[in-house]
Amino acid sequence: MKISVHSLALAAALVAALPAFAQNYPMRAARVIVPYAAGGNTDITARAIGAKLADVFGQQVIVDNRPGGATNIGSDLVAKAAPDGYTLLMGGASNAINMSLFAKPPYSTQRDFAPVILCVKGANVLTVHPSLPARSLKELIALARAQPGQLNFASSGIGSSNQMAGELMKLMAKVNIVHVPYKGNAPAITDTLAGHVEMMFSGVPALVPHLKSGRLRAIAIGSLKRFPAIPQVPTFDESGLKGYEATTWFGLMAPVKTPREIVARWNAEVDKILASADIQSRFGGMGLEPSGGSQEAFGRFIAAEIAKYAKVIKAAGIKPQ
Repeated sequence: MKISVHSLALAAALVAALPAFAQNYPMRAARVIVPYAAGGNTDITARAIGAKLADVFGQQVIVDNRPGGATNIGSDLVAKAAPDGYTLLMGGASNAINMSLFAKPPYSTQRDFAPVILCVKGANVLTVHPSLPARSLKELIALARAQPGQLNFASSGIGSSNQMAGELMKLMAKVNIVHVPYKGNAPAITDTLAGHVEMMFSGVPALVPHLKSGRLRAIAIGSLKRFPAIPQVPTFDESGLKGYEATTWFGLMAPVKTPREIVARWNAEVDKILASADIQSRFGGMGLEPSGGSQEAFGRFIAAEIAKYAKVIKAAGIKPQ
């Protein structure tokens, strides 16, 4: 009984001390793991937010790039990190896709992470080589139905959000187009520019120069509203494929047992940063849309993304790795 009472007293003391600990947080540098190489949009997002947070926290926010394993290496590192608020993940669509793409993923996105905040959304744009006669989504779908299995679409790789955008279109439009995976976005764009593949899906920033030059033609964008960077490009939804949404997104996640007060502080501070004029302008110029919002909303978004891509992967006949 004495041991039990002592244990209860100790537990109560720890719970009472937790808000004070959170209030003094951070007492040293925090680390944000980016599961991609430096220089990409995920990395740029983490560094822009990290620099602003360092001013708020009075401590460094270090961006640590851990690419590889289709983002599983960096993600798993955070999933197994100490839940003390000093190691977070700048996750993304791959963390939803990988739950169905891999037979035994090393972590569970929903069980092993606490959603912190959805930072930015991008959108996959469907572009075609100018030699393709289709100038609208309606014309492209008609062409694909008339030539089943003869049109190809490029992506940055198997399991990428680019591929999933194409597979979702196949599912919703009931067309048979062939996926051609590349080892990265750059070679996929190169072959589409050369006309070796008829079309591709990619994020906005990499395509803008080629759309402006006329070397590629944009058909539709996978967001539910038009993007300021390419306002002339209609959405899939307004082009007739109702409810179609294929976004790229980046958001902060923490190990699941991270104290709630610390997660809430990250959410509140990053939400303010995302609403600031300079961040809105910077990301908007990159073809990215700052998001923000509650932890709960981000959790629901992640769950919906996991369910959506599980359906797409099954329909596409992609066997788990």
